Amino acid sequence: MTTVIQSPTRFLTLCMVILLGCAIGASLIQSSGRQVSISQIALPTENGQHLAATLFKPKTATEENPAPFIVVVPGFQRSKEALANIAIELSRRGFVVASIDPYGQGFSSSSMSTRSATHEGYGLFALVDYAASTGNLNYIDRSRIGATGHSAGGNAAIRGANYFGREAERTGALSKLHSVFVSGYVLTLRKSVLKDVQSNIGVSYALYDEGAFRNKLKNGDMRIAPEALAVVNSGRGKGLKSIRAVVPGRFYGDLDKRALRVVHNEPLLHPFQPYNGEATANQIAYFEHVFNHSSGLATHDQIWHWKELFGLVAFVISLIAIIPLGRILLTTTTFHSLVHRVPEAAPVPTGTGRIIFWSLFFVGAAIACASFIPMVDISKSLFVAASNRHQTWFFPQRMNNPVMLWALFNGLIGLALFYLSYRFYGRMHGANPKNWGVRIDRNELVLTVIAALIIFSLYYLTLFFINYLFQVDYRFWFIGVRVFQPEMLILLGMYVPFFLVFFMANSLRVNAAMRFKDELEWKSMLLAGIANSLGLFFIIFIQYTVFSFTGTVYWTQNWLYINLLFGIVPVMFILPYFNRYFFKMTGKIYLGPLVTCLIFIMILLTNTVCYIPIK
Repeated sequence: MTTVIQSPTRFLTLCMVILLGCAIGASLIQSSGRQVSISQIALPTENGQHLAATLFKPKTATEENPAPFIVVVPGFQRSKEALANIAIELSRRGFVVASIDPYGQGFSSSSMSTRSATHEGYGLFALVDYAASTGNLNYIDRSRIGATGHSAGGNAAIRGANYFGREAERTGALSKLHSVFVSGYVLTLRKSVLKDVQSNIGVSYALYDEGAFRNKLKNGDMRIAPEALAVVNSGRGKGLKSIRAVVPGRFYGDLDKRALRVVHNEPLLHPFQPYNGEATANQIAYFEHVFNHSSGLATHDQIWHWKELFGLVAFVISLIAIIPLGRILLTTTTFHSLVHRVPEAAPVPTGTGRIIFWSLFFVGAAIACASFIPMVDISKSLFVAASNRHQTWFFPQRMNNPVMLWALFNGLIGLALFYLSYRFYGRMHGANPKNWGVRIDRNELVLTVIAALIIFSLYYLTLFFINYLFQVDYRFWFIGVRVFQPEMLILLGMYVPFFLVFFMANSLRVNAAMRFKDELEWKSMLLAGIANSLGLFFIIFIQYTVFSFTGTVYWTQNWLYINLLFGIVPVMFILPYFNRYFFKMTGKIYLGPLVTCLIFIMILLTNTVCYIPIK
């Protein structure tokens, strides 16, 4: 990063050029080379709720040539951008697609129901009702409306088939939902739900799905799974012998009677199923078959991977860009007073000091590992409304609340370990608090906070500008930086103070306890990154090691919280890098954690379920 220090303006310019190029590239992929128009829509729904969606309309879909319409429903903890891959591939093949933000996620409102996926299809029911009745969407074929979803979104899809099937029985008309595809969810594939379905059904379930312990046979093998058999046999006519074993990928039933059934069983894990070429190809093949729609493109002819690559590069570069941005800000007259000489590094620990260092290294990781699940359980007692999916302004983010408690607890533990190390060893062996970069006066602290807010604002203003022009964000799979609604600023002020304890503790440990004389910088920061993420990584390691040997994950009750760590661990790893770079700019430990806490916590807040009360 020498370039950053020597020529921050040039480096920042390069970052902006790369960001712009990635945005253009992602936009071209998302719009299939401008052959698909992308627009954002909002639909008022029941009980004062509203549904946000991204509409993908191919140019080939016109009033004279109406196309099938497919609603894409992301799962729990996912926004509409998270399943852009299937929306891209279907719209590229001539389908009109609406990818929705489920209720309580993204830009959609909360729901008055605590079981929104089941009772409202996360907003699917309202959108299908609208599409089937309005003349505004005169470019869709209202007799060919479909839905697909992953995980809880898959539950929404099958519940939609049940809902509109029951409606069809009452009215004597065909179901508004011609066909549905259920990915990553089989718990509601039972007779009580399937008996009223009057739609074709496709199912895709990961062979190594971590949630398979909830299935009737306690595994993800769909060949003789009662859930898969129930789906296939629900399409069998009266008098026909029931199927006793399912052949994955084989079509069963009568398409003309909307009784077609197919089950896929890809060898994948649950969170990665939507981002697999084979699973995506299976969905494409299903919808082209049920809608008798031939695009002329092979199912494995897919381009969505390129958007993910552009999104990943944009994500990385956007974060790197805050370093030269901070450097430029510190050269201004207003903030130049924040720049101090970098304190002298600590001597490399030897003997007893070395033993203490490594002992604290692993003790901290062990505490981080052991404390996460207890914090999940504690959060359920402290934040009752959010944990029970009720609307509330009191820490309304059910999944982030335990992460916040974990961060607060481990931040305090980190400070305690740092102090005890100094109190009983360091102060007697040359450790000097003057070299920690802790001392700061009130005016300087205020300026530091203002500088952090400016960097945070410029970071997100750049994102809003890119999103406005190209309708993309910085994203790779389910990890992404997305634009936010104003209410998120209120939540930022609510959550940041508690997270900030962890971020500050990390900066102190990285720059005062893990920075040694004559040690290579890359080695020092790598060690700090490992130390900061090792405890949470251990949780994932334990979960999936047990799963690989037994077929059942170690933590079953809170397995969704473990899945949340796939997005958190990378952030924990890179956090020390930013804290070190800002420390070297200012000689103090404060600017780095303030900037990273604001940015990273906003990323966390905008990528999770949120039960903000409806206005």
